[in-house]
Amino acid sequence: MKARGGIRLGEAAGGGARGLAERGHHCPRPRRRRGPRRSRPAYPVSAPRTATQGVKTTWTALWTAFMTELAPRDASGAYVRPKYTSRGTIGQTPDLPAEPGRYHLYVGNACPWCHRCTLALAALGLDRSSVSVTVMTDDAERASRGGWVFEHDRPDPVFGGKRDLREVYDALEQAETGDPGATYTGRCTAPLLVDRITKRMVSNESADILRMLGTSSAGLAGPGPSSESAASFSTSTPSPLRPAGREADVDTAVAWIYADVNNAVYRSGFATTQAAYDAAQASLWPALDRAEAALSGSATGWLLGTDAPSEADVCLFPTAVRFDAVYTSLFKCGRHRIAGGRYPNLLAWMRRMWALPGVADTFDVDAARRSYFGQLFPLNPGGVVPDGPRMDAVLGLEGEQ
Repeated sequence: MKARGGIRLGEAAGGGARGLAERGHHCPRPRRRRGPRRSRPAYPVSAPRTATQGVKTTWTALWTAFMTELAPRDASGAYVRPKYTSRGTIGQTPDLPAEPGRYHLYVGNACPWCHRCTLALAALGLDRSSVSVTVMTDDAERASRGGWVFEHDRPDPVFGGKRDLREVYDALEQAETGDPGATYTGRCTAPLLVDRITKRMVSNESADILRMLGTSSAGLAGPGPSSESAASFSTSTPSPLRPAGREADVDTAVAWIYADVNNAVYRSGFATTQAAYDAAQASLWPALDRAEAALSGSATGWLLGTDAPSEADVCLFPTAVRFDAVYTSLFKCGRHRIAGGRYPNLLAWMRRMWALPGVADTFDVDAARRSYFGQLFPLNPGGVVPDGPRMDAVLGLEGEQ
């Protein structure tokens, strides 16, 4: 059989397909049968090991720098809570008389140290006419320093026109020094208690504020400023939160609650080494067991068996009420939940605290969750705020609704 032009197939130089190719003819490749098209894997392809190591090294360095700025730490990577300032005690000196309406407290909802102070006001029956309060918003992007800012519907009532707590601290420094250009160089933290009359700081240490609110509560409650203020300043009395004869018990409890519960959750969350985290956890869980045991043996339902809440109850509650909602996840304190069945007496005590007049107005758990997860960037760089237990679940009441 001949092809076109009289050439027999297979007679060209070299024969066959090779010959046709050499004469300028194209010989198409045989078509392969195609199977089903392969889809790309649904999972991300792993990055090369060297790239992963480089990113991890860079991120760790940046994370450590952010953590150091957020929370001071020692050489072991353990969080070290800064020292704060008290410049006097209400009711103990002529320049700080215990008078209703004279003092103002700046707080934030998420902050457990602030919560101590607002809880004390509620437990002592002191309303806003006794000590006025401004609840600030935690927003590091809007604040010039310190994180706390005023909202339009909650402006600064002491100095007026201030945008954030740093400007309040600057104004206090100017009043203290008499220098209109002075600026405050310390940490601009809440809680902050100020004298509205002299425009000076009283304290930004929560333990001192808690104690002086108790000892001066009678004077802060009324009847009002005295014309003989210089002679009548000494209205300091034993604190109802530190009953006579139980002072040592209260002080001991407050000390271990601070070290092993209040601060231990922060030491867990802000640890930058495994050893620092493990040490914090090792103190936290025995302390919660200790609180559970104390409450199981209390005839009154309060931590120390007192007739009413003491400073120990006030100091423990802010951590307990945030525990399941925030600390179990963000601060990596997830071994047990308070509402999980291990702490029935602690849970019943939380309900008792929550039922006290005014206490429910001192804390918004959903707003606190948004603040913790939204503002603590080094702990949650994506900024995603998880869903979490509402207050009835925190108190173990969810199944009773």
